[in-house]
Amino acid sequence: MLTIDFFHDTVCCWCYNVSARMRGLATEFDLDIRHRTFVLQASKQEMAERWGHPGQAKATILGHWKTCRRASDRPDMVNIDAMARAPFDYPHGMEAALACKAAQEVAGQAGHWDMFDRIQRAHLSEAQNIADPAVLARLAGEAGFDPIRIARLMRDPAIAIAVQADRQRARRMQVHAIPALIVRETGTRLINGPLGDLRAQLRAAQRLAA
Repeated sequence: MLTIDFFHDTVCCWCYNVSARMRGLATEFDLDIRHRTFVLQASKQEMAERWGHPGQAKATILGHWKTCRRASDRPDMVNIDAMARAPFDYPHGMEAALACKAAQEVAGQAGHWDMFDRIQRAHLSEAQNIADPAVLARLAGEAGFDPIRIARLMRDPAIAIAVQADRQRARRMQVHAIPALIVRETGTRLINGPLGDLRAQLRAAQRLAA
């Protein structure tokens, strides 16, 4: 069994593509996926510092979505027009990261992944505001969690510490961009790409780890 640290952010379209591919590969290769939050921007202020005016931010980021959609196995699931029409600013990923860590507290790594995927679908396919804690609590219920418990855990300082711990781990492992997939046994960094490419890289990592 290979253990893979998967660094991701719920607002990252490339992570949306990779998560779906890794779902199948995790079963095919009996992988142990360890989910690590990697918040690109943690607040409205950080969004403004990185992208400028909210309207400019949304336009620029949706330009990246177009490139990502062309590389997607399910381009219909990347709803650029809906996000462009959405009445809220493009969301930062901190609240969603807290929700994923709260789900992990309840149901381990599988819970983190289920919550991550539900939030990403809400963001990229349904144009929901995933920076809104009320939206995240509802999504938690849709993912099979107790929304009240998840909302309470999101306010627990220990959950914020867990998000920060992932950020510190990323620094130690020299993760600078996401998605990042790192095979723990070999230190191999998988190159983001189509399903067949990821499969070939995992086979090579298995041989190296044997």
